[in-house]
Amino acid sequence: MSNDCLFCRIAAKEIPATVVYETDRTLAFRDLGPKAPVHVLVVPKEHYANVGELAAADPELAGQVLASAGTVAELEGVAEGGYRLIFNTGPDSGQEVPHVHVHVVGGAPLGPMLSR
Repeated sequence: MSNDCLFCRIAAKEIPATVVYETDRTLAFRDLGPKAPVHVLVVPKEHYANVGELAAADPELAGQVLASAGTVAELEGVAEGGYRLIFNTGPDSGQEVPHVHVHVVGGAPLGPMLSR
């Protein structure tokens, strides 16, 4: 755990969050600034800066993060109608917290992938 990493501190339960789902290695919690009716973040409890780093270091955990995202979609009732998974990697992508996380968004038509 990194003491200065927001998501590490949330995973360690040092900072409160509205938890939606948890496994021994992942945590899913509601985004504080939701961009859709359903907007949940899924993080590994171990610190990796981005999805590329996670995939290279621990492919099994990367799979668990994706499996947790799928479970969250089911629990939140968006699996049937559709949802989007978003990994931002690096500053050009808009990644604000340097701890890998996937956004599970849905609950309404999401529109185009990118807006200009």
